[in-house]
Amino acid sequence: MNEVKLASDTAMVLSAGLGKRMRPLTATQPKPLVRVAGKSLIDHALDKLDAAGVEKAVVNVHYLADALEGHFKARHKGPQVTVSDERERLLETGGGMVKAAPLLPETFFCLNSDNIWLDGPEDVFHELSRAWNPEIMDALLLLVSHPRAVNYRGEGDFHLDPAGRIARRKQGRIAPFIYSGIQIVSKRLLRDAPEGPFSTNVLWNRAIEEGRLYGISHTGLWFEVGEPTAIKPTEEWLTRA
Repeated sequence: MNEVKLASDTAMVLSAGLGKRMRPLTATQPKPLVRVAGKSLIDHALDKLDAAGVEKAVVNVHYLADALEGHFKARHKGPQVTVSDERERLLETGGGMVKAAPLLPETFFCLNSDNIWLDGPEDVFHELSRAWNPEIMDALLLLVSHPRAVNYRGEGDFHLDPAGRIARRKQGRIAPFIYSGIQIVSKRLLRDAPEGPFSTNVLWNRAIEEGRLYGISHTGLWFEVGEPTAIKPTEEWLTRA
């Protein structure tokens, strides 16, 4: 497979959530520091970025922010971490991106800090970069089919048309694709954004209406690690990988 250039050298890692579903493990530590297979969730994400060649990470912090900042200072490998401080007010996913925008380039990767995945033939950041076209896209989401989503029991999130444009799951129906928590974003997506806390879904909905939200299907495996009960089966999978 021919090597493709990364779409960006920077990623935003969303790490400011309260981690309520992961209680009691998050009573005394932020969810990104919960350990799975001997490594914190955020180190799984940062190490994947580093291995792919993504040089910089902008990480937003809110809940037990000092613990996260201390963790970053103790890391002795890439990517280079810059903190976007949300201690005063939790801004949700969309608001967090808007606040961090001055620290981000025109195009950037964005991923949830609690993601664990196994790559297919190509790492996910090159996989996304290969499909990225900023002329027609405001964001490109990495989606996972149900058979490749370990521990997932939901109804899915999205449909894809033959061109890769995204549509939402219809109420009462099953959608074939789940959002992995990983995407490429153009700052065009953030234009005229609401002030304060809001979900990225607000921006995605506009992009769907404009035909500018796209997706690709992940060729590896992805693990839902939203609750403590998901940790052991995920570790068993990773041990076999």
